[in-house]
Amino acid sequence: MSQQADTKGWTREEMAQRLAQDIPNGSYVNLGIGIPELVARFVPQGRMFIYHTENGLLGMGPSPEEGDGDPELINAGKRHVTANPGAAYFHHADSFAMIRGGHLDLSVLGAMQVSQHGDLANWSTGKPDAIPAVGGAMDLVAGVKQVFVITQHCTKSGEPKLVESCSYPLTGRGIVNRIYSDLAVIDVTPEGFRVVELCPGVDFQSVQERTGAPLLPAEQ
Repeated sequence: MSQQADTKGWTREEMAQRLAQDIPNGSYVNLGIGIPELVARFVPQGRMFIYHTENGLLGMGPSPEEGDGDPELINAGKRHVTANPGAAYFHHADSFAMIRGGHLDLSVLGAMQVSQHGDLANWSTGKPDAIPAVGGAMDLVAGVKQVFVITQHCTKSGEPKLVESCSYPLTGRGIVNRIYSDLAVIDVTPEGFRVVELCPGVDFQSVQERTGAPLLPAEQ
C-alpha cells in the first residue's frame, strides 16, 4: 500500500505542536527519541510541562542552538538538551523508580507499528541483524499513566504503521491511548482506531487508504 505523493500532511514540527496542545497543564512527561523530542519546543501559552529523561533529569528544556550545547547535558538519545530553572539531576536508578512507580503522567513515543488494540512495536523489526535496543521503552509503557505515539502515518516505502496486529516484536500490549501522525490525530478505542482530527486538506478516505485497519470517523 503506497502513499500517494499528492497527499499533504503536517510537518514533524506541526505534529509535535499539535500533540503539545493536548498535554494537560502541570504534567510530568517523558519524551522518546526522534520526533517525540520535538515536543519540548512547544508549550502552549499559560501551561507548564515538566519534562523527564530517563538518564536522570527532571525539568528538561528543548535542544540548544547548534554549537551551544553542554557536552554533559544530554537526553537518553545522547542529544544535547537544556535545563529549565529548577531542574533536578539524579541517579539513573532513581529515574527508573519514578517511571516504574507511576509518577509520570505521560510518555510520548515513536512507533514502527501500532495495532488497533493499542499494542506498540517501536524497538526492533525482529530481523537477525536488528540491534536489541529496547532501552527504557518497556518500563515507560508499563509505568506511565498515558502513552501518546507520534509517528509518520506510513513507512518510507508506503507501508501503513497503523495495523490490525503488529508483526514486529512488541514493546507493550494495549498501552497506546492516542496517535499523532502527519495525517490525523487518532484515538485507540475498544472499537478500534477512531479519528479525532484530520490534518487540514486531508480527507477521511485518504487516511483510511493509508491505514492497515478499519478507521472510525470522528464522533459528532
